Amino acid sequence: MSENTEQNRDRDQGQGFRPRGSRVVVVLYIVVVAITGLTGYLLGSIGPEGLRSVTLLGVVTLPPTPIGLAIYGAVTLGVGLGVALGLVAFVSRRYA
Repeated sequence: MSENTEQNRDRDQGQGFRPRGSRVVVVLYIVVVAITGLTGYLLGSIGPEGLRSVTLLGVVTLPPTPIGLAIYGAVTLGVGLGVALGLVAFVSRRYA
């Protein structure tokens, strides 16, 4: 048995289940993006007056429908948070 495996076994004994930090961050990321998509869908379903088309990342114009607003919210927040989390992961690995 390798030394690393023994250290992991010793560390895990008696502590119960402890999720890794990166896994928790990924799950929270998915939950936040899903909530944003749901919020966009609900906003599109309500359809407030004066709601105009939105441009997704300056490339695609989406109509103010439930699906259009859900895609817009999820993709916009997903890309923004994804870039930020990617940079944090890069810096933490590079300088850890």
